[in-house]
Amino acid sequence: MRNKIFYSGKKHMDYILAAVVLVLVVLGLVLLFSTSAYNGRVKFHDSAYYFKKQLFATILGLCAMYLVSRMDYRFLVRFAVLFYLMSIVLSTLVLFIGDEYNGSKRWLSLGPLSFQPAEFAKLAVILFLTYVIRISRKKRGLWFVVRVLGMALPIVGLVGTNNLSTAVIILGIAVILIFVSNPNYLQFVGIGAAGIGFIGIFLAMESYRLERLAVWRNPEGYDKGFQTLQGLMAIGSGGLFGTGLGSSMQKLGFVPEAQNDMIFSIICEELGLMGAILVILIFGILIWRLAVTAMEAEDLEGLLVAAGIMGHLALQVILNIAVVTNTIPNTGITLPFISYGGTSVLFLLAEMGLALSVSRR
Repeated sequence: MRNKIFYSGKKHMDYILAAVVLVLVVLGLVLLFSTSAYNGRVKFHDSAYYFKKQLFATILGLCAMYLVSRMDYRFLVRFAVLFYLMSIVLSTLVLFIGDEYNGSKRWLSLGPLSFQPAEFAKLAVILFLTYVIRISRKKRGLWFVVRVLGMALPIVGLVGTNNLSTAVIILGIAVILIFVSNPNYLQFVGIGAAGIGFIGIFLAMESYRLERLAVWRNPEGYDKGFQTLQGLMAIGSGGLFGTGLGSSMQKLGFVPEAQNDMIFSIICEELGLMGAILVILIFGILIWRLAVTAMEAEDLEGLLVAAGIMGHLALQVILNIAVVTNTIPNTGITLPFISYGGTSVLFLLAEMGLALSVSRR
C-alpha cells in the first residue's frame, strides 16, 4: 500500500467533513461578495472584482482538495523535507524580491499571479513535523521537544520578519503536534514560560510591535486604532439579527479593507449575533470532524496530519475573532474560507483534501 500514490475507488472519505467544507466555501463567497462590493466598485469599477478573484482561487482549491483527498497522505509525508526546504527558500525570496502591499512585504509574483509563501509554509510545517516526529517516535523527553521546536524555528523566524501573525500560527502548530505526540505534559509548562519570554523579546525588537500593544489598550488614543473602533461599532450596530445581508454601513469605507481581516465585524453587522454564532458553529463542526479524523487515524502519521490541520484552523479562527473583538492586539489574521485571499483559500482547501485523505483510512 505504501507504494501507491492514489487510493482505490472503494475507500470512502468523511462526507460530513467534505460537506461542512463546501458549506463554508459557499458561505464565504456570499459573505465576501456582500462585504467587498463597495470597495471593488470604488477601486476597480467592478463590484464583483474581489468575488471573481476569490471564486477563481476557490475553484483551483476545490480541484486541489479533490486531488489530494485521492492521494495517500503517507506518500506526501515522504516529501515533507522537500516541501519544508521549498517554504524556506520562498520565504527568503520574499525578503529580497517580495511585493509590498499596504505596507507589508508578503507576496511573490509569477507573471500576472501573486501568492503568499507563508500560506504554503503552514502546510509544509504540518507535513515536515509529522515526518520528524514519526522518525523520532521512540525518543521522548525534553530533548525531543527542543529538537522538534528547533526545526520549526527557521521558518518561524523567516515568516515572522514580515508576517508576525502567521509566524505565531506556525509556532502554535508545532506546539500542538508536540503536545499530541508527547505523553509528558509537564514539559509544556517550561515551553509556555520560554514562549512568553521569546514573544516578549520579539515584540521589543521592533517599536511598531510595542505600538500595537498600546493601540490595543487604548484604541481611542491612536490614529491606528481607527480600524478597531469601526469594527467594534459594526459589531455593536448589528444587534441580535443584523441589518440584513448587503446592508452594512461600516463596509462603506469606514472599516478599512473590510473584506480582509475585519470581515467578521461586517458579518456581525449584517447577520447580527445569531449569524455570527451560526458561522462560529459551522467552524466548530469542522474542527470537531477534524478531531474525529485524528482520533480514528490508523497510524501516527495520520493522527499528526489531522491534528496539525485541526490546530491550524482552530488557532486561525480563534485569533481572528479575538482580534476583531479587540480581545488581543491587531495582528492581521484572516478568517479561514471567508476573508479575501486567493493563496489562503487555495492552501486551506488543499489541507482539507489532506484531512479527507486521512479519513479514507
